Amino acid sequence: MREMLSMIVVLTVLTVVSGGLLAAVEQTTKPQIEEQVLKFQKAPAIKEIFTDITNDPIRERFDVTADETTLQVFPGVLGNGQKAVAFEAKGTGFGGPVGLMVGINLDTDEIITVRVTTHSETPGIGSRAKDDLSFVSQFASKSMSTNFGLKKGGGDIDAMSGATVTSAAVSQAAIAAQELYKKLKPEIVKHIAN
Repeated sequence: MREMLSMIVVLTVLTVVSGGLLAAVEQTTKPQIEEQVLKFQKAPAIKEIFTDITNDPIRERFDVTADETTLQVFPGVLGNGQKAVAFEAKGTGFGGPVGLMVGINLDTDEIITVRVTTHSETPGIGSRAKDDLSFVSQFASKSMSTNFGLKKGGGDIDAMSGATVTSAAVSQAAIAAQELYKKLKPEIVKHIAN
């Protein structure tokens, strides 16, 4: 009995120490990981969305929160003086989460364009969502009141041939962006006005 108690104590101490070390490593590396994600995933998508802006959305980014939802927002001032924002929403694909950066004109409530930022989809099939601009271009210039579902479900978006699950994930991310935008637009506008 004494040996068993001793083993339990040793195992508990090892578990606590290991957990503490893992938490410390996570806290130490978290800022570097976020910086790399910004630099190599989000920034290229933002540059493709905002081709004609007069500011630096990466440097001017901010977070907005409403109803326990926090969103990182990248503001843009378009060449014609209109204000725009970009932010990332997620959908669930065949291989896991699919990130979609959505650019929206605040003055017209229309999508400028979208770009896939992250995915774990099958190479050559679902991965085309990131590279096949004919698929993601369907979202461009659409109102934020558009049904971003796939056509087979009554929506306005054509699925990519052979990649229905990935197409649905991108569609799901666009719908999530729509909901986030409706919920957070007042906070976004308030922040940009300041």
